[in-house]
Amino acid sequence: MEKKTLITAEAEMQIPVTEPERQYYFIEKAKENLAKLMEQEKRSFTFCVTTFGCQMNARDSEKLVGILEQIGYVEEPDEEKADFVIYNTCTVRENANQRVYGRLGQLGRIKKKNPHMMIALCGCMMQEPEVVEKLKKSYRFVDLIFGTHNIYKFAELIVSRMNSGKMVIDIWKDTDKIVEDLPSERKYPFKSGVNIMFGCNNFCSYCIVPYVRGRERSRDPKAIIREIERLAEDGVVEVMLLGQNVNSYGKTLEHPMSFAQLLQEIEKIDKIERIRFMTSHPKDLSDELIEVMAQSKKICRHLHLPVQSGSTRILEKMNRRYTKEHYLGLVEKIRTAIPDISLTTDIIVGFPGETEEDFQETLDVVRKVEYDSAFTFIYSKRTGTPAAVMEGQIPDEVVKDRFGRLLEEVQTISARMCAKHEGTVQRVLVESHNEHDERLMTGRLSNNLLVHFPGDESMIGKFADVRLDECKGFYYIGKIVEK
Repeated sequence: MEKKTLITAEAEMQIPVTEPERQYYFIEKAKENLAKLMEQEKRSFTFCVTTFGCQMNARDSEKLVGILEQIGYVEEPDEEKADFVIYNTCTVRENANQRVYGRLGQLGRIKKKNPHMMIALCGCMMQEPEVVEKLKKSYRFVDLIFGTHNIYKFAELIVSRMNSGKMVIDIWKDTDKIVEDLPSERKYPFKSGVNIMFGCNNFCSYCIVPYVRGRERSRDPKAIIREIERLAEDGVVEVMLLGQNVNSYGKTLEHPMSFAQLLQEIEKIDKIERIRFMTSHPKDLSDELIEVMAQSKKICRHLHLPVQSGSTRILEKMNRRYTKEHYLGLVEKIRTAIPDISLTTDIIVGFPGETEEDFQETLDVVRKVEYDSAFTFIYSKRTGTPAAVMEGQIPDEVVKDRFGRLLEEVQTISARMCAKHEGTVQRVLVESHNEHDERLMTGRLSNNLLVHFPGDESMIGKFADVRLDECKGFYYIGKIVEK
């Protein structure tokens, strides 16, 4: 860990040592520094946070935005015009790293014209030592570099940079620390992600996440409930519970609590009308969870259950710790208990050693489960993972052929599953204007599918009953049904 800071011994004595009080102290200090700069320059200062990667990163970015706004920065969507640019990075695939380097080069040129511009990099990519070394050597104009474990220290790091005028690097290899009650600025007023745990213990052989997000640690259930109660009071009607593997929630707590038990507690919170969660690992999905989902009036009828491969042999190489038969048995159990459930999945094509027979096993699972949709990926070699050095890497042309066949199968089945609801009236949470037609609004069903229908902005954040008139493959066109 490398850290450069300029705080006098006298000032150090006044700084709180407990969190989150310590960070609120630094928010005030950063605010004072920024106020002086704004007075000097006779203008406001802006920021732009760009998020790469998953919903965990999106939630982290909301925390960064909340801290920046408390300090006094104003959001600016165009990063080339912003005074403070923050990249919250992803490193699941190596080409994600290249995208960040490319955009950094652009920012370096812009920074030369704006002497007050600051650039910060955080997130999973920063947990890789070789990345930090490259930044120190070739991107000296970057001001702040920190990782996934100490995002809560953002204000403290900003003050260090403001005081020193030099690059500040603060990377933690791992942590067991969870800091509650820091500012956060939600993207949507009516729905919010809520972290229930951090890190991952699964070590799937193709995945870098456990190495960059650290070991699994669960948040205290009281802190989760408190956060959701506050969100409900602030107008949130839907929460998305986030974790790399929500099904193993509670194992690291002093008084263990299962994910199903946590869901039951969240269900009791007034004003919360919908509960979603992701991601679920098949090896940990319990009968207790299926029962709670079946009986719940608030848990959405959607389950994302990544299969990755239909071949037991490949699943073993992936270190997924379940078989094809176990997965199909689980699906049967879920569908029996919750007949109207929408199942979605992740599938990797072209994992090292995958034969045509293995691929046919995957197609067999897709046909038997009949997913509402599937995220399909061509295997991407990730340096630092066991799979990257496995023998039997599959030639590109073979992988692309299999990927095309899988996509065709998935899309055919998805269109058929989607069409089953045509003509029904469904309760929809209205989320936004339609991106392509200003006259239409876009809403989301409990099963996570989208529907577009005539309406206006006043409906955003509210529920409406919508008749699904026409299925368009992966979404519907509909009309509001007046009660």
